[in-house]
Amino acid sequence: MNNKLYGNLIFELSQEGRRGYSLPKNRFGKYAVPKEMCRKEDAQLPECDEMTVVRHYTNLSANNFGVDNGFYPLGSCTMKYNPKINEEMAALPQFQNLHPLQPADTVKGAEAICTLLCRSLCELTGLHAFTLKPFAGAHGELTGLMVIKKYHESRGDEQRRLVIVPDSAHGTNPASAAVCGLDIIEVKSLADGTIDIDALKELLTRVGNDSIAAMMMTNPNTLGLFERQIPEIEKLIHAAGALMYYDGANLNPMLGAARPGDMGFDVMHINLHKTFSTPHGGGGPGAGPVGVRKGLEQFFPTVSPYHGNFAVAIRAYAYILSLGRENIKMVGPLATLNANYIKEQLKADYELPIDGLCKHEFVFDGLKDKSTCVTTMDVAKRLLDYGYHAPTIYFPLLFHESLMIEPTENESKETIDGFIQVMRQIAEEAKTDPELVKSAPHNTPIGRVDDVLAAKHPVVTWRQLQNDRTA
Repeated sequence: MNNKLYGNLIFELSQEGRRGYSLPKNRFGKYAVPKEMCRKEDAQLPECDEMTVVRHYTNLSANNFGVDNGFYPLGSCTMKYNPKINEEMAALPQFQNLHPLQPADTVKGAEAICTLLCRSLCELTGLHAFTLKPFAGAHGELTGLMVIKKYHESRGDEQRRLVIVPDSAHGTNPASAAVCGLDIIEVKSLADGTIDIDALKELLTRVGNDSIAAMMMTNPNTLGLFERQIPEIEKLIHAAGALMYYDGANLNPMLGAARPGDMGFDVMHINLHKTFSTPHGGGGPGAGPVGVRKGLEQFFPTVSPYHGNFAVAIRAYAYILSLGRENIKMVGPLATLNANYIKEQLKADYELPIDGLCKHEFVFDGLKDKSTCVTTMDVAKRLLDYGYHAPTIYFPLLFHESLMIEPTENESKETIDGFIQVMRQIAEEAKTDPELVKSAPHNTPIGRVDDVLAAKHPVVTWRQLQNDRTA
C-alpha cells in the first residue's frame, strides 16, 4: 500500500518534534536519579501526533483477522465465536479488581464461581473432581501426568515410567510426559487413523505390564475420528495396572454426546479457552483444568497459586449458564454436523484419504487433481484473497498435503456454503489458471512471503529492519 499510514511502521511515521501528549506541571520538585539507573543514551521512541498514532493502530487492527470478523476454520484449535456476555461478566469491576491476597471472606462470590464451574465440568465429563489451577492445555497435561506419577508412587510402583502415546497424538503429549520425568513409547495407527489394537497388545507384551504408567489418548483424534476401540483399550491398559489419560483438546464435539469418565478414563484436561469460549491465540489467555476419577483428587499437585486464570473461568461459567443444560447438549452434534457437511460437499475436489463419519474436524490431503501442482500452501494463501482465514495446513503429519478444517458449532449454513463455494472456486482456478493460485495472495497488505526465510531470519525490531533496508 502506498499510504504511509497503512504500510509503514510507527517509527517510520516519526517526525522530530511532533508530540501527541503534554505532561502536567511538576508538583513534586526535583530529585536526583541514581547514576546507575540513568540511560546512557535517549530511548529510541517515535515522535508522532495523536491523530497519526490513532490512525496507524486503527488501520493495523483492521488488518487483523479473528472470529469476530470472519470464518476461522482452523483445525485442532476450536476457534469458536466468543459471546460478548462472557466478556461483560469477566470485565465486571467486582471480578476485575480482585486481588489474590485479599482476605478469603471478601471473595466468597469468586470462590463460588470456581466451585460451581468445577461441578459443571464434572457433570459434563463424568469425572469426580477438578482443579482449575493449570494455565493452559499443556500445563493441564503436565498436571494430569503428575497426578498419575504420584498415584503410582503412592502404591510403591516407582518403576512405572512409560507413557503410551499414539503416533497421531498432539505434539504436547510426549513433551508433557518428558517434562514430568516419564518416558514415551509410541503406538502406531491403522490406515483409517485409529489406534492399532494389535500393535498395542504387542507393545504391552514386549515392555511388560509393570512398566506402564499410563496411556494418553486424544479423542476424537487428530484426524477428527472417534476412537471406537476405547472400551477394549481401556480394559487392556487397566489390566496392565496403568491409568487412562484423556487429552481433552478436542472435547468440543463430545459435549452432549459422550463423557470421558463414562468411557473409563481416569484423568483428563480440558482446554477451557477452546471448548468453553475464551478469545485465545498468540499464547493466551488459556486455562487447562484437570479432572480425575474418585480417589485421585488427593494427588492434585500445586502447579500454580490461587485459582489459575480466574477470568477464563468466569467466561467459561457464563458460557455454560447461557446455554443451559439442554442447549449445551447441542454443541457436539452441531459441530459434527457442520464438519461432515463441508467434508461431503468438497470431497469431489479435494482428496479425502479417510472416508466416513468425522466429528468436529477432518483432513484433506490437498487437491484431488495433483496434475495442477497446486499445493495445500497455495490453497491456504488463495483463501486469504477471498476473506477467509486458512485452515490448519501440513498437520497432522500423516499426510503429505494435510489440510485440516474445523468449522465449530457456531457457524451458520450460509457462512459454510460461502466457504464451500470459495473452496470449489480455488479448485477450479488450480485447473484453469494455476499460477493465479500459486502466486496468491493478491489482495492482502503483504503478498506472499518467503516462509523459510521468515522462519530462519525473522525481522523483529525496527533497527534490524533499517539495517536490512540499507544493506
